[in-house]
Amino acid sequence: MRRSPLARTGFKRKLDMPFTSLERKSAMKSRRKRVTVAEGSRFIDACRGEECYLRVPGVCISLGWAHPSVVDCHSNQQKHGKGAGLKARHQYTVPGCSACHEWLDRSGALWEVKVLRFDTALSLWVPVRTRKLEKLK
Repeated sequence: MRRSPLARTGFKRKLDMPFTSLERKSAMKSRRKRVTVAEGSRFIDACRGEECYLRVPGVCISLGWAHPSVVDCHSNQQKHGKGAGLKARHQYTVPGCSACHEWLDRSGALWEVKVLRFDTALSLWVPVRTRKLEKLK
């Protein structure tokens, strides 16, 4: 008769666990604060119909006009809430065309250049977004 590999390890199952697995899951869920759809969609909706704010020279396909490929580009910087497996907070998004978004996320450009480009775009976009969101209220 063949024994399972766990039977040989010497580890024993703990029977006196303080929480059941269901109680542990509910406790973990209550701790997380999730962004509601309404909070996040305000910032995402504000990016629709805009021109690209990243404007990477030689890459951008939406200089001065609203291109259909413009989407919200999240920051890749830790100071904006980006982490392993986490996107930055929605307030740190800028409208960017697909080519500039690709450059920001996947190109081999220097990190300092990407940070400068995103921070410049964010400083230009925030006043425009604020006016746009005030009109939607």
